[in-house]
Amino acid sequence: NFVLFCIAVFFIGGNTAFVQQYRFAAAESVDSSRTGRAISLVLVGGILGGYLGPEVAKRAKDLGGYEQYAGSFISLAFLYFLTALLLFFLRDIKPEENIAEGDERPLRAILIQPLYYTAILGGVVGYAVMSLIMTATPISMHIMDGYSLDETAWVIQCHVMAMYFPSLFTGHLVQRFGVLQVMISGVMILFVSVSIALLHAHLLHYWGALVLLGVGWNFLFVGGTILLTRNYRPTERFKAQATNDFIIFGIQALTSLSAGTLIYLAGWKWLNMITLPVLAIMLLLLVMRRMEARFSSA
Repeated sequence: NFVLFCIAVFFIGGNTAFVQQYRFAAAESVDSSRTGRAISLVLVGGILGGYLGPEVAKRAKDLGGYEQYAGSFISLAFLYFLTALLLFFLRDIKPEENIAEGDERPLRAILIQPLYYTAILGGVVGYAVMSLIMTATPISMHIMDGYSLDETAWVIQCHVMAMYFPSLFTGHLVQRFGVLQVMISGVMILFVSVSIALLHAHLLHYWGALVLLGVGWNFLFVGGTILLTRNYRPTERFKAQATNDFIIFGIQALTSLSAGTLIYLAGWKWLNMITLPVLAIMLLLLVMRRMEARFSSA
C-alpha cells in the first residue's frame, strides 16, 4: 500500500530528526575541551550503520514469507525497539555553564554572530554538496554509464563508510589544529572530490570521488557542529540547535530532490561543476573567519 508506505517512511524520517540531536547531547555531557571527541564518537556509529543497514535489507527481505522487503522493515522495527531500551537508561544532562553566561537572547541576535552562521553554512554546504552528488551517483553509474547494481552499491557503501570512519580521529584533529582549519581542509577535500568526478566516468573515478566526498562532508559537518556549540549560551541551546538542523536538513532535502532533475537536464559533469562556486564561497568565508581569529588573538 503506497500511502501506508509513505506514512511509515514519514515516521522513520521523524526518528532521524531526533537522532540528529544525539550529537548535541554528547557535547553537553562532557567538558568543553572534549566536545569535539564526543561529537565525533557519536558519528562513529555510522560506520556500523553503513554496514548493518544494507545487510539487514538484503538478508531479511524475504523473512517470514511476507511481501518482499517486509522482513527488512520488521528487522528495522526490532532494532528501533532495542535502541529505545538503551535510551531508558540515560539520565538528563545539565550542560556545563562554560560558554557565555547571561540572559537568553532573541534568535536574531544569535544568528548574526559571524561564527554561528559560519557554522551553519559549513553544515549546509557539506550536506548540500554531498547529498546532490551522492543521490545522483546511482543514476549516473547504473542508468547512464551502465555499471552493474553490485558495482554501484559498492561505490555507495564505500562512500557511507568514508562519511563516518574519519570520526575516529576528527575530534583529535580539531583539538590539534583548530576547528576552522579542519573545516577548510574539508572544503579542499570536496574540491578534489569534484575534480576527480570531472576527470572521467571510470569506476575508480566514481569510487575516489565518492570516498573523498564522504571525508570532506565529515570534516565540514563535525567541524560545523563543534563551532556551533561554542557560539550560543546554555539557555539558548534548544533554539540554536533546532535552527541549525532545520536549515541544514531542509536544504539537504531540496538538493536530494533536485539531483535527479539536474542530472537528467545537465548531466553528471555539469551537476558536479554546479558545486564549485558554492565551495569557493565557503572556502573564502572560512579563511576570513580564520584571519579574524588570528587578529583578535594577536
